[in-house]
Amino acid sequence: MKVIKNYLYNVGYQVLAIIVPLITSAYVSRVLRPEGVGANSFTNSIIQYFILFANMGIGYYGNRQIAYVRENKEQLSKTFWEIQIVKTIMTLYAFVAFEIFMLFYTRQPEYMWAQSLNLIAIAFDISWFYEGIEDFRVTVLKNSLVKIISMIAIFMFIKGPNDVTLYIIVLALSTLIGNLTLWPNIKRDLDKVQIKILNPWQHFLPMAELFIPQIATQIYVQLNKTMLGVMVNETASGYYQYSDNLVKLILALVTATGTVMLPHVANAVSHGNMHKVNQMLYKSFDFVSAVSYPMMFGLAAISLTLAPKYYGPGYGPVGSAMMIESIVILIIAWSNVVGVQYLLPTHHQKEFTISVTLGAVVNLVLNIPLIRLWGLTGAMWSTVFSEISVTLYQLWVVRHMLNFKKLFADSWKYLISGLTMFLIVFWMNVHLKSSWLIMGIEIIVGVIIYVGMLVVMHTKIINEAMVLFNKRIKHKDS
Repeated sequence: MKVIKNYLYNVGYQVLAIIVPLITSAYVSRVLRPEGVGANSFTNSIIQYFILFANMGIGYYGNRQIAYVRENKEQLSKTFWEIQIVKTIMTLYAFVAFEIFMLFYTRQPEYMWAQSLNLIAIAFDISWFYEGIEDFRVTVLKNSLVKIISMIAIFMFIKGPNDVTLYIIVLALSTLIGNLTLWPNIKRDLDKVQIKILNPWQHFLPMAELFIPQIATQIYVQLNKTMLGVMVNETASGYYQYSDNLVKLILALVTATGTVMLPHVANAVSHGNMHKVNQMLYKSFDFVSAVSYPMMFGLAAISLTLAPKYYGPGYGPVGSAMMIESIVILIIAWSNVVGVQYLLPTHHQKEFTISVTLGAVVNLVLNIPLIRLWGLTGAMWSTVFSEISVTLYQLWVVRHMLNFKKLFADSWKYLISGLTMFLIVFWMNVHLKSSWLIMGIEIIVGVIIYVGMLVVMHTKIINEAMVLFNKRIKHKDS
């Protein structure tokens, strides 16, 4: 029950964290226009490299280490401060590196200095601690409030195409304030620790091991936008960003399981219960497969109409880009389960690192010819192929550790159901009049078709849902 509750909390926040920009982006896309949106996307992709250095792999590492020691408050307090010290020092180094970079950077420097507020904000991010102790309520509630305030600020202050700098500042400040709101709880959750007993640098090398996969991941997350900005134009970078925003919204519903399950699995590993670990993995994989197939096919089916309808005139290329990128919803969902939920907590960091490094190499190698040939479309296909390479390698690594028959037991049923849904909804999307009402009907029809086919084919997830439902009914009656 705790896992389900944490999943819902995390899904809630992840969705809100993307929905808020989505709500505002329908407004911002029209106010700042494609050129302003592209400028923000391009400069943000650059600052992310410095943020990556400052983070130093702490997201995954901190979450896992806190999960290992959370039952010992003294050790918990010591571990938190040691990791946070390393993070603070790395952030200072990152900011110095950024200042050196700005001595040579001449393209829209005011945008870059505004983006640097994101670098300051990252020093105060301790969400990894609360993820490790599985207290998602704190991060969700406080950050949700900040997201809503930032949304209000955007509607109040962003009025025209000359407000790009102000828009960047509003977004960065909301992140900073959101991170700062978590700190008052630390006094309650931790004991006092003497500085002399702290040994922060024992964490440096393990962090560095996880830093490499984060570098690799960032390459094929941010490099696409950077290379599009350099090789095509900043507007193309903005199109990529807006396609990615909608896809990431869908992904948030799925990958939230990774954030929740990592500390849960890590705790089971620390107690030597590998049978429990494997059983959790099979259930998690089946769940994300059941959810990801319809999300992938559903988004692809309506993307050509959704993007220009939502973002406004001038954003037509986002639709075709999104149709291609929707493939990664399923692929990333699988790699999230195998990589984040299994390889990391079971101490297979090396294999995880190789997988994402492989993805980065594939992305970099393919980006140059594909972007030159097809621009935005090429960048999208490069992203898809890089994610496929990550997932295939991770599956190859666990081929002797996990039972693939159990892992993919109902996948063919989800595929047939999703494909059937796609064909019908896509036909409706192409042939019916474009409107929000019609699109809503298409989504409802898609859900009915998919769920109906799962029921007809007697999928395990439907059977388990029925068992849980019947238990609830009996519990209420008693």
